[in-house]
Amino acid sequence: MKLPEGIKYIGVNDHDVDLFEGQYVVPNGMSYNSYLVCGEKIAVMDGVDGKKTDEWLTNIKNALGERKPDYLVVQHMEPDHSSSVKAFADAYPEAIIVGNSKTFIMLAQYFVGLDLELRKLVVPDGGKLDLGGKELNFVFAPMVHWPEVMMTYESTTKTLFSADGFGKFGALDVDEEWACEARRYYFGIVGKYGVQVQAVLKKASALEINTVCPLHGPVLSENLAYYFGLYDTWSSYKAEKEGVFIAYTSVYGNTKKAVYALASELEAKGVKVSVTDLAREDMAEAVEDAFKYDRLVLATTTYNGEIFPFMRTFIDDLVERGYKNRRVAFIENGSWAPVATKVMMKKLEGCKNLTYAETNVTIRASVKKADIETIKVLADELAK
Repeated sequence: MKLPEGIKYIGVNDHDVDLFEGQYVVPNGMSYNSYLVCGEKIAVMDGVDGKKTDEWLTNIKNALGERKPDYLVVQHMEPDHSSSVKAFADAYPEAIIVGNSKTFIMLAQYFVGLDLELRKLVVPDGGKLDLGGKELNFVFAPMVHWPEVMMTYESTTKTLFSADGFGKFGALDVDEEWACEARRYYFGIVGKYGVQVQAVLKKASALEINTVCPLHGPVLSENLAYYFGLYDTWSSYKAEKEGVFIAYTSVYGNTKKAVYALASELEAKGVKVSVTDLAREDMAEAVEDAFKYDRLVLATTTYNGEIFPFMRTFIDDLVERGYKNRRVAFIENGSWAPVATKVMMKKLEGCKNLTYAETNVTIRASVKKADIETIKVLADELAK
């Protein structure tokens, strides 16, 4: 791990966690990142998940030797970072806890009876903390993705401690591509707050940044334009790639047959296609791909006069995260009263700037020759 002089890594890896935030599968675990900024005084940047507290405190002691930290900066109060705050306060009773006014409101909610009144430093947006040879500059980032979130810029090394920004799923002792798990992390956890992310990116553009230290995932120190460019694309709800993402559910395989007929027609026309069975594959990855591509096909059965449950959940996830600026097409299946397309369009009414395909495919039970012809028409339309 490449870190500037005077900054040390003291975070931990977690391979015991199976669901991050109780919902996101993390087959390669998670990292809970924490850092030391060492000047004449020493600041610890954030804590870790409570179950890794002892390992974290040991890392601090091993990194500092006989020295002791002077400050703990709490950038984000979510428990995967802050549930170790009380243990730190007990271990280092002379250390000052640094946060903003909302930070301390939340600390009182999580740690009843923890008295920090004589050992807290409340900082404003744009506030500074001089460590002697190192200077911390606080940049508030409300709703990225909690209201108390702030980032910290260390000006002498040009390092941005970015809280959950630029984070990803996966522990640091696993070698994997950054973008896929960072994208799934972003749209799952931060994606609703694109406007707020854009505001923070605007603040960051005024800073000279050489290193980004997130609370999850690797330290970023090379090709930073790539990472900032992706965050700009994601948070402005632009498509990252040209292509068609097909999300489907199928009870007896007939809707699936129609989906793969469409995928085959599109691929024959040179269109990039990605297909997901919403009942069998990770829902968070499906959401990621819906935002990744510029075209979306939703294919499902009519079910109890509505739509199949996994499709309902998927569309709800898209609407919650502000899905917009895409072209959308539909395939529905229904033996006696197909209404799936109507229901799906109704559920998408909260999304902005969606363009709907003129061709809708309606299957009655099984896929027939006439259905294949309609699918070819839809493929032509989507390929334009």
